[in-house]
Amino acid sequence: MKATKNNWTETAGNKPWWRYPLLWMVIAGPALVVVASFVTFWVAWGSQDPLVSQDYYRRGVEINKTLADKALMPAVTGRNHATTPDEAVPVPRREARP
Repeated sequence: MKATKNNWTETAGNKPWWRYPLLWMVIAGPALVVVASFVTFWVAWGSQDPLVSQDYYRRGVEINKTLADKALMPAVTGRNHATTPDEAVPVPRREARP
């Protein structure tokens, strides 16, 4: 009597588990995450955290004021020029070209 083979084993082949590419794609995702976590740990352990000054809030507010002043400078200059009395404005001198 002949032994009958299972159809599934004939179609899938008798390859070892490491010969299937889909399996390596499934394993690669978690393995990549583990490697990335070790790299993150190495970077965090090796680099020194910067110190925060005690007056960080006041310095931040001063920086914001400076940035706002620079942004408004053209408007403030125009306003100041418009409100200057005519007597205080110097007369522009034109020099003759040679």
